[in-house]
Amino acid sequence: MTDTIMLFNLKFLNFLNNQKTIKQNNMANCNKLFLDFDINLNIPKAKKDKLKVSKEEIRTKIRDYFKVNHKEYKPEFYIQGSYKVGTTILTKDNECDLDDGVYFRRDQGVSGTTLQTWVRNAVDGHTSTPSEHRKKCVRVIFKAEYHIDLPVYYLPSDSEHPLLAIKNEECSESDPKEFVEWYKNEIKNTPQVLRISRYLKAWGDHKRDKMPSGLAMSILAANNIKKNDRDDIALRDTLEKIKEILDNSFECIVPATPNDDLYGEYDQTRKDTFMNNLKSFIEDANKAIHEKNQRKASKLWKNHLGDKFPEGADEDTDAKEHSLNALKQSILGGSAYAQKSGNITENNTGVKHKEHKNFGGN
Repeated sequence: MTDTIMLFNLKFLNFLNNQKTIKQNNMANCNKLFLDFDINLNIPKAKKDKLKVSKEEIRTKIRDYFKVNHKEYKPEFYIQGSYKVGTTILTKDNECDLDDGVYFRRDQGVSGTTLQTWVRNAVDGHTSTPSEHRKKCVRVIFKAEYHIDLPVYYLPSDSEHPLLAIKNEECSESDPKEFVEWYKNEIKNTPQVLRISRYLKAWGDHKRDKMPSGLAMSILAANNIKKNDRDDIALRDTLEKIKEILDNSFECIVPATPNDDLYGEYDQTRKDTFMNNLKSFIEDANKAIHEKNQRKASKLWKNHLGDKFPEGADEDTDAKEHSLNALKQSILGGSAYAQKSGNITENNTGVKHKEHKNFGGN
């Protein structure tokens, strides 16, 4: 029975190590659910592989088009945005996206609008859904799968930063590489920023309703992160910090050229909608963190994060703590028995354990 007693002691030591955590966190701990949620937001390998193939096919079409039609324009490419920094998520429609910048290392020639049009001509017809000539990119849509955005840039010899082509406007300095470097430095210092960014993006995707862009969510997460060993508490605290900052000044400045305010064009209705959603999320986050039953807590999180958030166990942490405390007292008082299986019981079966005097009861 020596092995049984050794197993008993190991379980007892683990039990004591966990008691302080249980006592301090008399509420549903959803940290594991959040880590699983983060996994659920990942793009499946099969879809990611298809996305990579599509990216290369589009690059080839653009190169071939310019070789034939505009030889003096030689495209180069640089993946940017969420895909580059690891914050891409699978949306509630099971879609995703990729930003692939198209760069022309030359002084400005034709207008930015014309350059965008040429890129659109190069990719038009590649999919059954017509490509879109948007304000700051050309979008290639792979229906019910993903889309690839193609922002277009000049790289003039006399400019420190790329010039982004903007539909029906003058080209403007914009440097996505600066943002990538900034964000990677942020997650290097605080890896939790990456997950919080993805949770905020999932929140925006679930709510829709003109919520802030993924870029804005990533900046909000990095600038306002409140670290915690638990992601549920870190998210709640970060949301509260975001609200505090936005209540004081409603802006989101890009930490890279051109340092523009992503909220600069929001009208009052859009501002109010976002802030109301934020307030509601914080209220439910507080309820979830103080809820004793993990399943009930998880449903509060799901209201804001969507169906990819896992459902918790139907478990009352108060009742569990009461049971564990009773077991602790039986161990410390010497009325517990160790069974061959390693289980600890007060039934008169197995090896009776002596009263403990070396560990204390706190």
